[in-house]
Amino acid sequence: MSERGHAPGGLELVQSLVNTLDIESGADSLDAAEGRTCFGLTADDVPSARELRESLRVALLAHAGHPPHREVTPLDALLARAPLYVTVDARDGSAALAPADVRPLLFRVAAAVAESVVAGTWTRLKACEAETCHWAYYDRSPAGRGRWCSMQVCGARAKMRRYRAKGP
Repeated sequence: MSERGHAPGGLELVQSLVNTLDIESGADSLDAAEGRTCFGLTADDVPSARELRESLRVALLAHAGHPPHREVTPLDALLARAPLYVTVDARDGSAALAPADVRPLLFRVAAAVAESVVAGTWTRLKACEAETCHWAYYDRSPAGRGRWCSMQVCGARAKMRRYRAKGP
């Protein structure tokens, strides 16, 4: 739904995972083999991927100042299962965080979150405040106060509801 585009770096993985569920229609791309393939998931991986997705959504809602949409496993508890280690390039001495195993989605998400924390971009990835949306978007606004994934859709709906609530 978002007109805001893709998040930078590894956050694009997080954004894509959160956006596998269209809350308004109920369509979940993880139900289809094609939707799982892009994340390297099998049908057996789907329950844990959904758990991770909803825990990420709660964190992204918090980034935008919104309460959790439902009770979930805390994201830090999930990420604790995916250790990272520091790699150092022998040629130039540069260091980076790397997942202990690059195959499982959880490990790749842990690395993406760690990378974005270091880059200062983690809190810019947010979830739309619209209860029928909660789509992940990257907030590029100068003040970092974006509230909706799309001003033309979710923002316009919210403003119209407020206007109508004022009455005649």
